[in-house]
Parts: sequence; C-alpha cells; structure tokens
Amino acid sequence: MTWTARPVPWRYVASWQCTACGLCCRTYNVVLNYGEWLNIVRKFGVEYTSCDLSRLYLRRKPNGACVFLYRFGNKWLCGLQDMKPRACKLWPFKIYTKPRFGRAREAFYEYAGHRLFVYVDPNCLGIRWGEPTNHFASNVLPEFVEIWMGRHVGQRFSTGKVRLPLVAQV
Repeated sequence: MTWTARPVPWRYVASWQCTACGLCCRTYNVVLNYGEWLNIVRKFGVEYTSCDLSRLYLRRKPNGACVFLYRFGNKWLCGLQDMKPRACKLWPFKIYTKPRFGRAREAFYEYAGHRLFVYVDPNCLGIRWGEPTNHFASNVLPEFVEIWMGRHVGQRFSTGKVRLPLVAQV
C-alpha cells in the first residue's frame, strides 16, 4: 500500500510523538543503506532483507508489514530499536537541501548554518497540527535534523516511549 498525501511543511506541526500505531511499518518500504543491510544480515540473516536492481530493503511479511514489526498489547513495536535504519528514525519527517513539495518559506529550517527544507508526512497519527510548540521546535525537530545529518544516532525525542528487547518476528 502506498499513500499519496503530499508532505506538509514543518511549520504547520504543533508537536509530534510516536503513537506506536504501526501504520508506517505496515505501509512503507524501508530502504536500507549498505551498512544497515550488512548489520541486519549479520545479526538475523539475509532472509530478513530484500532488494531490487538498485535498492536494499527490509523484508515484508505476507500481510505487508515490516518483518521486524510486532504487536505488544495494543501497540505496534519495532524489533530493531537498537539498530533501527535511518529511514525509520526519520519518519514521518523528510529533510532536503532544496524545497521539494512547495511552500518553501514554511518548510525552511536553518540549522548550524545549513539551509534545509523540512516536511512531514501528514498520514502519521502522531502529528498534532498547529503552531509549533517550544518543545517541538527546540527538541524534536533538531533531533530529526541531526539524525539526517549523521550527527546524532540515538533517539530521545524522535521515537516512541515504549522500549523492549531486540526481537525478530517473521
């Protein structure tokens, strides 16, 4: 399944917090870089990944969900928390060096001298729309940008609050 809603500039987001609904993990293909792919293959085996002619991906279950997505009570959790791919860490935010989805003024974000354009996928259920809160602008958004820039690996504000051990579910 692919959603086609156009990404929205970050300045329309009051706050964001992962709700562990699992929609992103059941809807989108996760593109891996070579290092991420290699780490997953070493830990779990090549059968947890897939590829096409130009990209590496996390494998999907027959129901379309990511192979590492599992249910815990009423929440959907990632079995790769300690080695989560960058694409997963960034979702639902999309960060570019040039405007890609219009409304450049609202998407503009300057960080450490870098001119960036930040958008959010409006399908995410964790988004609260409105004027950005201080917490969102001062903590959440900068963490996403630092992850995108490769300056930050861990997640404090840019992930869900529930943490469980690394588990693979096929």
